[in-house]
Amino acid sequence: QVQLVESGGGLVQPGGSLRLSCAASGNVGRITVMGWYRQAPGKQRELVATITNSGTTNYADSVKGRFTISRDNAKNTEYLQMNSLRPEDTAVYYCNARGFAGLDSWGKGTLVTVSS
Repeated sequence: QVQLVESGGGLVQPGGSLRLSCAASGNVGRITVMGWYRQAPGKQRELVATITNSGTTNYADSVKGRFTISRDNAKNTEYLQMNSLRPEDTAVYYCNARGFAGLDSWGKGTLVTVSS
């Protein structure tokens, strides 16, 4: 299995920035794509961004141009740089890793609150 641990959440004012990190451990060789998802209060979990082993990225329309996903394969860590944050970005952000043999692992989440 693969274990994922997120960090970097917190309280930020509208227009501010945060960087989330997700460290992967365990059988990381099975990973083919990593991603970030979020769940706001009373809403379903939704895709934020994904990145493949080769670096191909995909973003939700709501975050394009503001968020950047990246990976450091040597450190088995992915990042989400979030700029120009809005109150509607408030959510618990979850790290996800998918890959071979049905791998689909989730972190426990980190809370991001955008408020003045």
